[in-house]
Amino acid sequence: MLEQNTALQEIADSQTKEETLITASQQGDRQAFKGLYQMHVGRVYALALRLTGQASMAEEATQEVFIQVWSKLKNYRGDSRFSTWLHSVASNVTISYLRAQKGFWQNLFNIEDSEVASKPAQQCAGSVDLEAYIQRLPERARLVFVLHALEGYRHEDIAEMMDMAVGSSKAQFHRAKQLIKAWMGYGDE
Repeated sequence: MLEQNTALQEIADSQTKEETLITASQQGDRQAFKGLYQMHVGRVYALALRLTGQASMAEEATQEVFIQVWSKLKNYRGDSRFSTWLHSVASNVTISYLRAQKGFWQNLFNIEDSEVASKPAQQCAGSVDLEAYIQRLPERARLVFVLHALEGYRHEDIAEMMDMAVGSSKAQFHRAKQLIKAWMGYGDE
């Protein structure tokens, strides 16, 4: 019982600290914003990495997320948890970042989505690693899969974020599942 009370107190202290940092950041306190950054950078980076599939792109997207958070923080009213608001900003900014980068990367490496999907499983580190399979997915299928299966977004929300039809989101999710199952040896590509 004492351990549970201690854990609850730590959560309450963390939320109070976060609220204090948010308020100070909204008033322009850069040190407070640095504290918010340190509290949340790991989760934002993990989301960006899942969406982009590349560490360097995830780092750049993460930087862009926090630039946007700094400029939009005054709009945060506390109607939802800060982490929920931040997650939404991070998803939208990373998807926008990917849209801007897509043509550059495809032209640079002269690749098509179908070529990425056809790489042999041995090229993925630890070929039973789900993260490696997710990174092998074609971009749109990967984005939909991460947002729906891992982050819990509805297809309607994904369709709006990615400027696609709801049916396209569902089709990309199905495609991603089929590819991963095939790579794992549970179905045909």
